[in-house]
Amino acid sequence: MNFKIHTLEELEAKRNRLSSRLGLVGLDGFVDRIVKPVAIRSGTGDNYTPIETISDFARRIEGASGKSTNIELVPREHRLGGNGPIMAHALLAAGMKVRYIGALGVPEIHPVFQEFAQKSEAYSIAAPGVTDAVEFSDGKLLLNTTSTLEAVTYEAIIGTVGEGKFFDLFSRLDLIGMVNWTMVPAMTDILSAFLDKVLPNLPSRDQRTFFFDLADPEKRSDSDIKSALLTIKRFQSYGKTILGMNLKEAQIVARVLGIKTENEDEDGLKRLTTRIRQELSLGVVAVHPRDSAVCATREDAWWVPGPYTETPVLTTGAGDHFNAGFALGQTLGMTPLASLTLGVCFSGYMVRKARSPSLNEIDSFLRNWKE
Repeated sequence: MNFKIHTLEELEAKRNRLSSRLGLVGLDGFVDRIVKPVAIRSGTGDNYTPIETISDFARRIEGASGKSTNIELVPREHRLGGNGPIMAHALLAAGMKVRYIGALGVPEIHPVFQEFAQKSEAYSIAAPGVTDAVEFSDGKLLLNTTSTLEAVTYEAIIGTVGEGKFFDLFSRLDLIGMVNWTMVPAMTDILSAFLDKVLPNLPSRDQRTFFFDLADPEKRSDSDIKSALLTIKRFQSYGKTILGMNLKEAQIVARVLGIKTENEDEDGLKRLTTRIRQELSLGVVAVHPRDSAVCATREDAWWVPGPYTETPVLTTGAGDHFNAGFALGQTLGMTPLASLTLGVCFSGYMVRKARSPSLNEIDSFLRNWKE
């Protein structure tokens, strides 16, 4: 059966479960300043030609070696950012009940998060970081200021939420999404505290799903990455555990685990994803390159093409929307193939419309998707 028809049928059959599902997402928070770098300016305002590709940008910077250069960044907008807020926002837009804990501003919520914080009944435990998202036609550069995230700790969570209230919330969750490990220095310690102090004291829950995304761990040491992966592995004792990655992240994880790099075609991606899942003994591993997505479970591996466009309106947050769509599908009990399809549709919709879709919009997007 065609994967799109298969997904439409599953979505129709299972979307009514959404009203009974509760998710928690955390723990970061960034104010994203979306900017375009200028190649040639011919007038005021929008009268400029942008630097189109990362390669062109690199050549401009390389030419400044031993000299200097000036690169103008044109601000397009300020918006809610961070892997956690973007993923949670996408889940809310789809109709899921979501709570958020993270770095949204103290003592007051930052203006870009205020509406989101109200909808997610958020607890803010630190000031947000700041990201200059420099966008190109072939990718993006995320330039981060992250020192405020050092205040994101297990003690801060309990001190803000209250231990009893936090334990009660955790006991009722169907989906727990902990993302942006790379930017939250204490994340491994926080996850260990969940494993040692929280989960053993909660009643078992058949449909509990954990979702993790390391978020470009290139700057972290191999030993730190391996420690995080082994900590994530322990969650499998308490529910279905999913590790989501883009292709670069998957290749870094494979190297740390001593797994051979594969070709980047469908079969190679399936083998790579399967080996990572086997090495970590996780329930599910999902990998999303720019133009497709693949996941592996204990049973098999699945691949779907993506609705790739060469003219995206916005690319920042595309991976977080994939995570939201895939995690939503898994939380609703959809098959791996349908969950992958939801993931690439959430991402594909967002990069075209620069906003998160509703499930009705995903349904329409799927019906109108022409390969």
